[in-house]
Amino acid sequence: MRIKAVSLCLSTCVFALAAATPAFAEDASGASSAAVADDAAAGEGLNQIVVTATKRETNLQKTPIAISVVDPTMLKDRHIQSLIDLADGSVPTLRVATFEARQSALTVGIRGIVPFDQNQTARDTGVGVYIDGVYLGRSQGLNAALFDVDRIEVLEGPQGTLFGRNTEGGAVSIVTKQPTGEFGGRMSAGVGNYGSYTGQLHLNLPEVYNVSVKVDGLMQHQDATVKDPLAGQTGWNYHNDVGGRITAKWEPIKGFSATFAYDKAKDENTPNFSQLINYNPLNENVGTYTGGILTYNGSACNKTTNVCIAPLSPLITPTGGKRLKTAQVGVPQQPSVDATSGFSANLKWEVAPSIELRSITAWRQVTTDQWDNSGGPARTIYAPNTPFSRYSLSHLSQRQFSQEFQVVGSLPHLDYVAGLYYFTEYAHELAATPASNTWNADGTGYSINSELVTGTITSSNNGWDRDSWFVQRDSNATAHSYAAFAQATWSPIDVLHLTVGGRYTKDKRHGALTMVSGVDTPWTFTYNKGRFDPMVTLAWDATQDVNLYAKYATGYRAGGANDRSATFLAFGPEKVKSYEVGAKMDFLDHHVRLNLAGYIMDRTGTQTDFDNVDTNPYLPDGVTPNPTFNLHTENTANAPGTSKIRGVEAQLTVRPVDNVTMGLSYAYTHITVPATPNPNLGGALYQVYTVYTPENAASGYIDYDVPVSANGMTLRAHIDGNYSDPVYSFQNESTRTDKSFVVNGSIALADIPMGEGGQKLTVSAWSRNLLNTTYIYRRSAANDKVLGDYGNFNPPRTFGLEAQVAF
Repeated sequence: MRIKAVSLCLSTCVFALAAATPAFAEDASGASSAAVADDAAAGEGLNQIVVTATKRETNLQKTPIAISVVDPTMLKDRHIQSLIDLADGSVPTLRVATFEARQSALTVGIRGIVPFDQNQTARDTGVGVYIDGVYLGRSQGLNAALFDVDRIEVLEGPQGTLFGRNTEGGAVSIVTKQPTGEFGGRMSAGVGNYGSYTGQLHLNLPEVYNVSVKVDGLMQHQDATVKDPLAGQTGWNYHNDVGGRITAKWEPIKGFSATFAYDKAKDENTPNFSQLINYNPLNENVGTYTGGILTYNGSACNKTTNVCIAPLSPLITPTGGKRLKTAQVGVPQQPSVDATSGFSANLKWEVAPSIELRSITAWRQVTTDQWDNSGGPARTIYAPNTPFSRYSLSHLSQRQFSQEFQVVGSLPHLDYVAGLYYFTEYAHELAATPASNTWNADGTGYSINSELVTGTITSSNNGWDRDSWFVQRDSNATAHSYAAFAQATWSPIDVLHLTVGGRYTKDKRHGALTMVSGVDTPWTFTYNKGRFDPMVTLAWDATQDVNLYAKYATGYRAGGANDRSATFLAFGPEKVKSYEVGAKMDFLDHHVRLNLAGYIMDRTGTQTDFDNVDTNPYLPDGVTPNPTFNLHTENTANAPGTSKIRGVEAQLTVRPVDNVTMGLSYAYTHITVPATPNPNLGGALYQVYTVYTPENAASGYIDYDVPVSANGMTLRAHIDGNYSDPVYSFQNESTRTDKSFVVNGSIALADIPMGEGGQKLTVSAWSRNLLNTTYIYRRSAANDKVLGDYGNFNPPRTFGLEAQVAF
């Protein structure tokens, strides 16, 4: 009822505003006078924002799509270095989180389409991430550093027509700065707490023989924020990134360009630390170990007549909501390493004044060596002389190739885009989970197991040296996707625009799970289905500055197989139907901007993951070693019926005076998912949840710019605050995290002249999580019957100084 009331109010208010002002006609050049007015007002009010969500450059305020834009100023002010920095809620509709606690693989979601585990070889994402039009097929490598970004467009709602089957929730389109052909650039260096330092170089070279070249290089480093007591280990929440890119743009004749780019980067990182939040929250009887057997009242414990919980090691104290600075137990922890590289060729040919042919060819690859020992003793019980601390190891390699052809053109009253697309990838993963530590007899101490094992390697005798892995799973998958798409916007009169589009996609995938728990297996998987996704949008320029739209669109995520299951369990596709109304409005001579959207999404076949990690080193008799100890199993099932997602989004930007800009964004998301057959419980219906999606999320900021000298030097100050309701972090757990509120801030003295060469210096101070707010962003109660809740905390306050020279 709340959504219906809000949507009715939205529609009524918008149409009332629309009736108050006359519309503007198109001028002789083909550009609307509203767009011309935007350009004229740019120096006095809010600047217009250019986006490419429709495969052509358009004014954000006249593009009938709900879009949030992260521009270079926002990246700088909030010290955003990679996508994980958007996890604080800077864009309320965009949800970014680690998979498990790992920074090496991200979960990205929009509008309640947030997969729990897309970190696999044989399944797709629900939100597509693109760099300069090239889709990134895996979660691994998404957290690599950003190269000289011009903007990040967050496209909200299904984008299946122009972007494809992996964008049922939306798309994140990262657009980088291109070569200018003129000598210039900038370089920067900075230092901060936790031993952090950064360095960047962005250099444009003069055009030579119609070729313009741009070179980008960067390094970013931060020491661990949670220390590891074990000597020589890295600790947790560490990262060290280096990378470079070279871009060459060739324009031999007017109307033709060929842009070639090659990038290579390495991201070394460690996961966020897992802490034991509480112990024995169910108030079970606490047993003792007698002769190695867990007993209570002199009898062996069991699950029915003499239920008890294992005692806690004297070394471990539950932390509650306090973030640790140093772990209570030292464990081996080395950095995970993501190595990414790619080449792209982007060709554009204007064959006629109103027709442009485009080709985007891209090859990319990512290799991830994962080392995740974030759990320590927080996820494994204490028992005398038994192993603990699950070291989650994985080696994943993926390579992909894509080719897209587009024709973009215009006719009188008609703009259109059509194209063909092909994508293929191969992914292979090996995984192992040795225990790195062993308790002593009374839990007052521990030893470090050997990483190198001699003799027979078994589930209870294995190490983390590559030659000592006891392989828990070995999987591979190959995917091919073919698509044809078209979209056209017809404007029968100057102020009315009807957009109709569709995309047909054919997906083929096959793969194999060749080993489970050290045993060769015969499990294979094949998927071969086609799908058509339509889109219809009706837009009305009610006035020069009020633009309204109504949109219907569909999207889907292809079926796949779960390589964490014991049998490569297959699941079907999920589909979304979306109904949306929106308004984009400028008021008071472009000093106030208000964008609103209300939507209803119905999703069928919701892909739901039922997750389990076996944390008990013994079978129920308390003596026999558990052969599945530390094994991560997961089964995926499609929810029956319809998942209902309802939401409202608002973006308000105000420039009350020339020196001050203020903004507020809000997202309301309400989701109900029907009970789903739980494969772990024999198919019994089980209530499931959507992860990392708060019902209410908001972000606000204030920017202050003021000239401080006649030669262009300015003082800039920024502060932002980001709020989120508690969220679920597991699809099959009703446990929720803390609510969060994070403040970031920066201050800069910009454009300080440096001599006659035109160089300008900017010095700035920044802080992320300025108030040092502490909250749990990921929490599990799955171990409550054997230990207690564990959780992962947000990063602590970081701050630093930076200097940049532009030339």
